[in-house]
Amino acid sequence: MAAEGQAVTRLLKELSDGNKQAVDQLIPIVYDQLRRLASRCLMGERPGHTLRATALVHEAYLQLAGAHIEWRDRIQFYAVASKAMRHILVDHARANTRQKRGGGAEKVALDEAVMVGEETSVDLLALDEALQRLAANDPRKSQVIELLFFGGLTYEESAAALNISEATLHRELKMAKAWLHRELTQIQD
Repeated sequence: MAAEGQAVTRLLKELSDGNKQAVDQLIPIVYDQLRRLASRCLMGERPGHTLRATALVHEAYLQLAGAHIEWRDRIQFYAVASKAMRHILVDHARANTRQKRGGGAEKVALDEAVMVGEETSVDLLALDEALQRLAANDPRKSQVIELLFFGGLTYEESAAALNISEATLHRELKMAKAWLHRELTQIQD
């Protein structure tokens, strides 16, 4: 795993330096992790959801390939990929809501990494709006949720991506979960 991480980081730096052939070597290495990330993002979706993990990976990859980003390492890459997947899912939910004339918003099960208390289903659009409000108040707390829930990164990787200690990450996560719980339960009431 460490060798794979080093290879990804090396290839991302080569890509940032203009080596276009690096992408041919990068894709096979990151594809499985991106697929796991996409599956995790789609785990709580309703049955019959039209967007599949493979399509989500391909959409996210197209966005990443077209982005002009100075890649630092694999953690940054997966963090950016998770954000791209979140936006794709939200756009997909918005399109479906428009098509269904005001209803049928996507439901996403928030696992214990995000919600306090028992498992809850929440509207993906409501979650996205709550995360945007959280980002306006405290960007780092929003990033913690994004990296752990949408990105599927570990606590250690998320802390490294944010350049904070794991203890700080846990404090930020606890506060973010409480804030989101309050926001989302107010919406449901």
